[in-house]
Amino acid sequence: MANGQEIRFRMRAIRQTLQVTKAMDLISTAKLRKARRILEDTVPFFTRIQKSLYDIVSGAGMIQNEFIKRIDKNKAFHSAVLLVSSDKGMAGGYNANVFKTVNTLCTQLRNPLLLPVGNIGSRYFAHSPYPIVENFSFNSQLPTVDDAQILAYYLISQYLWGMFDEIHIVYTHMYSTVRLVPTIRQILPLDAEKMQAAITESGGQKRIALGFEYLPSTHAVFEALVPLYIKGMIYGCLVEAYAGEQSARMEAMNESSKNAEKMLADLQIYYNRVRQANITQEMTEIVSGSVGL
Repeated sequence: MANGQEIRFRMRAIRQTLQVTKAMDLISTAKLRKARRILEDTVPFFTRIQKSLYDIVSGAGMIQNEFIKRIDKNKAFHSAVLLVSSDKGMAGGYNANVFKTVNTLCTQLRNPLLLPVGNIGSRYFAHSPYPIVENFSFNSQLPTVDDAQILAYYLISQYLWGMFDEIHIVYTHMYSTVRLVPTIRQILPLDAEKMQAAITESGGQKRIALGFEYLPSTHAVFEALVPLYIKGMIYGCLVEAYAGEQSARMEAMNESSKNAEKMLADLQIYYNRVRQANITQEMTEIVSGSVGL
C-alpha cells in the first residue's frame, strides 16, 4: 500500500502532465484554425485551374501529350508514392492510418518508390521493403505554396525524365474535426475521369466538353497550367493533412487531459483515505498511551 508521500509525488507528476496536454491542446486548436482559414482562401484559385485543365484534358486534341500518356505495361515501370505524415508524434492514430493506407497501396502498384513527407513517415518506412527515393520535411510548420512548388518541380522533372511512370499522393482528408480519412489521389499521368471525380467530390458540378478557345494555343495553355495544377493539388493536400494532424493531436490531447483528470481525482480520493487512516492511527496511539498512564 502506497504511503501519502508516494501518492503526492504521483499527483504532482500527473498535474505536470496535465499542464502539458492542455497547452498542446490549445496550440493545436490555434494551428487548426489558421490552416483551415488559409485553405479556404486558396481553394477557389486552384479549383479554377483544375477545372480549366480538365476542360483541356477531356478534349480529344491533347491525348498524345506526355502528361496524359498511356501507360506502357511492357517496359520497366516505377510508381512513386508521396506520403504525407507528421514531423512529431502524439497525434493519436493519425500517422498509423496513413501508413496502413500506404502499405495497402504499395501492394497494388508495380515497383513502388516512396517519397515521405514528415520525419515520422521517414523513420517508419526506413525499415520497410519499399525503397525511399527522397525525404521531405517542413519542421512541423504550416506548409506554404513555396513548399508545394518544390515538391511539384521535383515530381514533374522526375516524371518527364522517366524516373517515375505514375505518381500518387497519400494524405489525410479532413471531412470534419472528428472524421479524418486517409485518401489516395493520382497526380500523374493526368486522368480526365479521376479529375472529374475530384471536382465532383470537392462540391463542383459535373463538367462537359464546352469547347473553349485558348490563346495563344491549347498546347501552350496546357503546358502552363499543368505545373500550377500539380502545385495546387499538392499544396491543398499538404495544408489539409496539416489541419488533420492538428485536429488529431487536439483530440488526443483532449482525451489525455480527461484521463489525467480522472486519475488525479482517483488518487485524491485514495490520498484522503490514506491520510484519514494515518490520523486515526495516530489518535488511537495517543489515546492508548494516555490510558496506560
